Amino acid sequence: MIIKRCTGYELVKAQPNTSEDFFNRSEVTYIHNHTEKTLYVLYVRYFEEQIDQFSNFTEGSVFQAGERDVYFKDIVALASLLYNPELVNRKRIYIKTQEELKKYIQNISLTELKDILIDLEKYGQAEVKGIHSVKES
Repeated sequence: MIIKRCTGYELVKAQPNTSEDFFNRSEVTYIHNHTEKTLYVLYVRYFEEQIDQFSNFTEGSVFQAGERDVYFKDIVALASLLYNPELVNRKRIYIKTQEELKKYIQNISLTELKDILIDLEKYGQAEVKGIHSVKES
């Protein structure tokens, strides 16, 4: 699998009566079996504000990849895809609970995520082989 792009952002209200500004979206664009796909992960922003209570991540900048500050919202979709490779068959997922978010990120190697993002910044893409990013219990 070739990772082409990882990004995340806070949603903003499109209409005054919507709740979009309570959510973050994380995206990972990748090539799998010669097809470019994007996985969109939507989750409640509050989970990110509480991230240090149930993971080794902290709110704000997680690490630096080259000149780029990488934030938690930038890596959620990538971590989800690495944790559950079957997500290559999905376009979107909605993470409803902190427990579900914890499941996706708890066994992911921060070092490997950083290496992927550094390659992405340096070369414009990063190769990921299988699910070797998932730590064994």
